[in-house]
Amino acid sequence: MEVMLTSLLIGATLLGKVTNIAMVAIGLGLVIFFHELGHFAVAKWCDVKVERFSIGFGPIIKSFKHGETEYALSWIPFGGYVKMLGQDDVDPSQLTSEEIALDPRSYSAKPVYQRMGIISAGVIMNIITGMLFFAFAFRLGVASTPCVVGAAIPGMPAWEAGIQPGDVITKINGEKTNSFMDIIRSSAFSDGDIKMEGIHPNGEKFEVDITPDRTGTRPQIGLLQSQSLQIPVYEDPGMSVTAKGTAASKAEPAYQPGDTFVTIDGKPVENYAQLQRLFAARSSETLKTGVTRKGASESEVVEITVGNNPFHTLGLWMDIGPIESIQKGSPADRAGLKAGDKITHIDGQDVGKVINPLRLPNYFSSRAGETVPIVVSRAQDGAQPAEVNLNVVPLDNPAWLEHPIFSNTPLSVGSLGIAFHVIPTTLKVEEGSPAHKAGIEADAHIKKIRIMPPEGEPLSEWQGLEEVSYEFDDKNMNWANAFWEMQVRPGWPVELTYSHKGQIKQAKLTPWVNPNQEEGQQWSLPVRGIKLQTLRETQQAQSMGQALGMGVRYTTNSAKDIYLTLRSLFTGRVSPLELSGPVTIAKVAYEVSNDGYSQLLLFLGFLSVNLAVLNFLPIPVLDGGHMVFLCWEGITRKRPNEQVLAAATYVGMIFVLGLMIFVLYLDIFL
Repeated sequence: MEVMLTSLLIGATLLGKVTNIAMVAIGLGLVIFFHELGHFAVAKWCDVKVERFSIGFGPIIKSFKHGETEYALSWIPFGGYVKMLGQDDVDPSQLTSEEIALDPRSYSAKPVYQRMGIISAGVIMNIITGMLFFAFAFRLGVASTPCVVGAAIPGMPAWEAGIQPGDVITKINGEKTNSFMDIIRSSAFSDGDIKMEGIHPNGEKFEVDITPDRTGTRPQIGLLQSQSLQIPVYEDPGMSVTAKGTAASKAEPAYQPGDTFVTIDGKPVENYAQLQRLFAARSSETLKTGVTRKGASESEVVEITVGNNPFHTLGLWMDIGPIESIQKGSPADRAGLKAGDKITHIDGQDVGKVINPLRLPNYFSSRAGETVPIVVSRAQDGAQPAEVNLNVVPLDNPAWLEHPIFSNTPLSVGSLGIAFHVIPTTLKVEEGSPAHKAGIEADAHIKKIRIMPPEGEPLSEWQGLEEVSYEFDDKNMNWANAFWEMQVRPGWPVELTYSHKGQIKQAKLTPWVNPNQEEGQQWSLPVRGIKLQTLRETQQAQSMGQALGMGVRYTTNSAKDIYLTLRSLFTGRVSPLELSGPVTIAKVAYEVSNDGYSQLLLFLGFLSVNLAVLNFLPIPVLDGGHMVFLCWEGITRKRPNEQVLAAATYVGMIFVLGLMIFVLYLDIFL
């Protein structure tokens, strides 16, 4: 019986380090070996003549014969096969050959129930080995990401429901959560609303119903996992733990790998949500951060002084778009604001000409607890928009705590609970700014922005940052996102393509930090440029019995996830663009091989279960296809027609090869 692991093994061969290649190759080899061993063992038990047991396809590298069976290692590491007398996927006519069926030791001569046993043995073996891989992983201890929210993406369902950074999700649809993957899984496979229960950072319990967003390639609710308080220790000593050009890169003394935050200005910091809130609330201040350092005594705290990160701007004030979404129960919701409203005036001042829309998060944050009059333009059915006067009382939430890090993410005003797009049409150009010097005027429409690396500076110094560009139209209003990308790349030159009075123009300019701001009043980012590890916790079984129980549960959940993924692909709930091929698998395998034996075992367990489920799909060539024909034979008491069997087999081969080409295309070009 053949098993195809083309994408998996191609991915393994792309790894860069010999040790990692060996670990992953051996692991994948075991997955294939155990699958084929299942077919082989049951075939022998049923007294079927096994002609060859091969790991790999194609020309044989090395082989030896023991008894009647040739054991081979072949050149093409795309899977493996067990060749039995009377069964050959390349030559399906053997299954219907009367001459071969006369041999009592041929596969085709055996009763249907024995052939079913032989066919299903590979899948059963993969389920068993997958469970054992999981069990051994949990016995060693598996690092997982807890259900702690790092951020809610503005405008997405979880954000609208009021989920906050630092929230702990305890139950989803009544079931206890074990890791952050439960959130992703429940969102992707939901048929309707998701009921979430959890605890806010202040200890208050909450329960919300969330309808996943289905406009992307898969349903999602827009939650990001939390980071920890620890700076990572990179395998590559050349990797910096701070972003170039940021306040953290100039801190005294320097931050070091493994440092863990414990205080800010002498006050204890307990979690990442508290840390990011403090950084955002005191964005313009110089802070003394206390860290514990690897190698130092447990009681020793190293104080590091870190300054503020000022925003880099072009001097352009853009138009404000209508409100995209409003958080339930927020000040905006209570004041009567509605999605679609456009804020035109605040405190009697024009938004766009007197107040920069990008600074609205700061404006409302500074007015926390006060009554702020606003004017909105509200659309009316069949009539001109109406001017509506409202009063809002902002909460004490820091500005820019939620970053527009994704394309088309609206800008959030956390103290009000609203999110809006910034329209790339200039309403004002600051005197003396880069845009003013480049000759850009009010009423210019930005068509495209390119953020380019500085000349003469190798990209390696920026550690993974590359040139980015955005085009703007009625559907792509990415200005807030593009503006944030400029902050991630401080000092990078920008090229704008814009139209003004019917003419298309281009301008190249370098963002500045406005020197006209008063000391201590700089408009500053809510972050300092410090890299932090993802928050992890270890799940470890205290006994082998407990590990086996955890392995069984994990196997069941993995099989269920694969089934739900296939169902969602079939129904269109999940796009085929979510599929992964050999390049993605190579990246995952590389990361897994760096994370230790338990993560590698977990990865191999998932591959085993994945192989079991996929290989049992009713597709000719795969084990599931063979089982369909055996069921037909068992019901009708007749063997399948040779022509039908051959045609179905070749169609199955074409489908599998086509799928392999498709996922390879996704990896390379998308």
